[in-house]
Amino acid sequence: MRLNTARLEMLSLLDSLGTVRAVAAALHLSPSAVSAQLAVLETETHAELLRRTGRRVRLTAAGRALAGHARIILDQVRAAQEDLRGLSGQPTGPVRLAAFSSAMRTLVIPLAARLRRTHPEIALEVSELDPQASHPALRRGDCDIIVTADFIDGSLPLDPDTRTIPLLDDAIVLVTSAEHAVPGTPVDLAELGAAAWSLDLPGTYLAQLVTSSCRQAGFEPVVAGRFGSYELLLAHVEAGLSVSLLPELAVDGRYRVAAHPLRQPLTRHVYAAVRGRSALTAAGTVVLEELRRLAGARPPGLR
Repeated sequence: MRLNTARLEMLSLLDSLGTVRAVAAALHLSPSAVSAQLAVLETETHAELLRRTGRRVRLTAAGRALAGHARIILDQVRAAQEDLRGLSGQPTGPVRLAAFSSAMRTLVIPLAARLRRTHPEIALEVSELDPQASHPALRRGDCDIIVTADFIDGSLPLDPDTRTIPLLDDAIVLVTSAEHAVPGTPVDLAELGAAAWSLDLPGTYLAQLVTSSCRQAGFEPVVAGRFGSYELLLAHVEAGLSVSLLPELAVDGRYRVAAHPLRQPLTRHVYAAVRGRSALTAAGTVVLEELRRLAGARPPGLR
């Protein structure tokens, strides 16, 4: 049996994107051309990979299994190509890294600046992703490395094929206007039932964190604002219009706010992740090691 990598890529994308039309758009091909190539792949493998119901196509168990192998094969091919390009002894080539916003500001952007000085042949492409979206993106092959965080309640499942690398622990703090509180004073969330709260947009990591933490303290938060960026949320808090819960990484020193530890501490674990059975390129290994070095150099405690 000989497997064609282009057809394996189509199968992998179909597993991730769900429709032949979406695969065709991603590869700049016509849907009929993709369907024809997938039919050839079924002939080559002597297996039913797709099941057609009307105009819809879904992967069979064999199709899903081969799609999983395809992602590993394609990663290995990419790694081989980059290693050959880097025979000069200098890691080279593209590395795609995704991270949530506060890690992007405090870790990833400083990492990109350092790599530009120390490894100019590495083409680091960074993108912002909420922790809920990062693992699916890694599995699809949209990125090579993710920086993400667990949910305090353990509700963020890990892909069994993912390898995780711990980076740092990030305490959850109550953020208030600097004019109305003494920084560093531990607070009991149960005493804030009447406060106005700022949250992230519905369905995001931070929105769930605030809501679940307040409910565990015995009250439903009174929402005064929802913001898609920490900058707007912190500006709202700075103006004395609300309070919020934030990870320490997200407390931007440019805003006049006070960060308080919680009487009952909450901590999230920030980590990097890669596809477990796939080989990182030499450039990807450098990026991961530099990321670990930067995370380890961060001082503990409130900043």
